[in-house]
Amino acid sequence: MSAERILLIDDEPAFCQLAQSWLQHSGYQVQTAADLPAAKLLLPGFKPDLVLLDLSLPPEFDPQHTLSQLGSFTQQPVIILTGHAQRQLALDAIALGAWDFIAKPVDPDLLAVVIKRALSKHQLDTELSQLKQQQQGALQQLIGASPAMAAMRTLIQRIAPTDVRVLVTGPSGTGKEVVSRALHQLSRRANQPFVSVHCGAIPAELLESELFGYVKGAFTGADKDRPGLLQLADKGTLFLDEIGEMPLPMQVKLLRVLQEGTYFAVGGRQQQKIDLRLISATNANLPELVKKGLFREDLYYRIKGITLETVALAERKQDIPLLLQFFLQQQAKQQGQSLKLDSTALNWFIQRDWPGNVRELKNTLESVAAVAQGGVLSMADISLLHPQALNLQAMLPLDSSQMSLEQAVQQLEIKLIKHALLQCKGNKSQAARELGLSRQGLLKKIDRYRLAD
Repeated sequence: MSAERILLIDDEPAFCQLAQSWLQHSGYQVQTAADLPAAKLLLPGFKPDLVLLDLSLPPEFDPQHTLSQLGSFTQQPVIILTGHAQRQLALDAIALGAWDFIAKPVDPDLLAVVIKRALSKHQLDTELSQLKQQQQGALQQLIGASPAMAAMRTLIQRIAPTDVRVLVTGPSGTGKEVVSRALHQLSRRANQPFVSVHCGAIPAELLESELFGYVKGAFTGADKDRPGLLQLADKGTLFLDEIGEMPLPMQVKLLRVLQEGTYFAVGGRQQQKIDLRLISATNANLPELVKKGLFREDLYYRIKGITLETVALAERKQDIPLLLQFFLQQQAKQQGQSLKLDSTALNWFIQRDWPGNVRELKNTLESVAAVAQGGVLSMADISLLHPQALNLQAMLPLDSSQMSLEQAVQQLEIKLIKHALLQCKGNKSQAARELGLSRQGLLKKIDRYRLAD
């Protein structure tokens, strides 16, 4: 670790030379300047971790003016050097944000203690600020004002600081990994690794060596020791995505890890200890897999300390405008221009059921943004990629301006469903495909709006 840097601003050359010697002997890097303009010339080549400021620098010292000038180029702690006659000015400077003051003549031992305390406190404040920003960022990824999302955020904030194991369930594309990362970022392990493993993406014969690692000579091609993902996740969080696809032999070995906190690398004889938090996710019905003998019951109860269920986007449509705004901001940043949706395009996005959930919504918006011109995404842009959307505006309720958004969406859905069933001669499977819905999703809407007749 590099030595911490101190900037000494004092117009007494003899004191500067003496203090520089003291501080360098204590292991600090030190630069001196006779006044504020000279100090500013040292930047940006020298960025101090702490500033020592002689209170008697200007003919008439103004603490507020001087500290504001310092603040323009450093946010680090400032320690005032002062004579006894300037005690009130020093106290004024502390009230304005200086860390502390030391009276001249300076006691080297006292100076060392004050500097060490200031640097330690500043480092702690910085770490806490970074952690707070990280936590706020984690919650900002959980986008939505619906009751389901509000409840999800509340529960995540409550369980994240613990080490309880969490099972995240829900349809594909609903943000199970986003939830899992938020749990990690809000936990005591936030500064440790978050290791994500997709259990269905790694061939069964390779999953053990990927998780546990292997030693040299364990199998053909193992020419050196290789750490596994468990070791990489030590002290942090291991996220097992689609754990329902984990082969049964690996389930047995994972159960041992969870029970004993130990494992063996492939081909290894030395037992390794592990300390991690496990978060699992699946879109499968694990209890059903347990009944069919495809998932171990004992492992199921090991991983489901608390179950969080993500909600399909069709069940929280009020969150769609917020999600669109978030994704548009991301796209605008990538394209270097402002982007927005016109009202008809927004209605089109809201009325769809999005069987692929948030992932499908995001991908569709990105595709439309790619073909749009002029920064405004319109129905014309959508129809280039989704020709079935051409008749949407004509099907909007005539009195939609007098309706709430929810009422207008309901009336639009009814018209679209009737139109699709008419065009498909009552074939519900074909109508569902035309509407971009699953058959089950269409049947639910037919039942909800009493359109069965």
